[in-house]
Amino acid sequence: MALLLEHEFRVVPADREIETGPFLDAVAHLPPFFDCLGTPIVYSPVKADLAGNIKKIRAVYESNPNKFKTLRNILEAEKEMYGADWPKAGATLALMWLKRGLKFIQVLLQSISDGERDDSNPNHIRVNALKAYEIALKKYHGWMLQKVFSGSIYALPYKSDLLKALEKGKEVNEEQTLEKIHQFLGKITPVLDAIYDMYTKMNAELNYKA
Repeated sequence: MALLLEHEFRVVPADREIETGPFLDAVAHLPPFFDCLGTPIVYSPVKADLAGNIKKIRAVYESNPNKFKTLRNILEAEKEMYGADWPKAGATLALMWLKRGLKFIQVLLQSISDGERDDSNPNHIRVNALKAYEIALKKYHGWMLQKVFSGSIYALPYKSDLLKALEKGKEVNEEQTLEKIHQFLGKITPVLDAIYDMYTKMNAELNYKA
């Protein structure tokens, strides 16, 4: 798939430590995913937030690639650096929101891949997008943002148009494109699981509302 498989995620090692450089290279091409969803007033800010968080994490990583070889290295260093302000600071906060945006993409595509749909409107992706929003973002959004996102589902593209957009406008064979989505999910899901587990174990997760 032209968009999702441009730069694949590495296989998660046995110790579940995610190397920062390859992770950033893999996620750097994903912000344009939100262009495929239309509704710029809703998803353009999400795209910009994703790109901005990637930039913040990369700036920290490039300041000392050896010191910040893994994502855990960053969190541990910033915990010491920021003290009481951690984890609501620095690349730790950026990665916290980045993983949520990536989780939205993952759950949406997993739902489509699993064949979840509204049988009365099988080409709609509202069911999939609502599930992704509920799991990945809703509890971190205030009332106003929740209303905006809820309204946005009525302007989402058809599944056929989304798949075509993911192929960068090329005509698609749905079965082949869904197989590519499955391949992408097989790589990103273990990475996200490892990052979420790391945040839980380090007590770095925050539940404040944006």
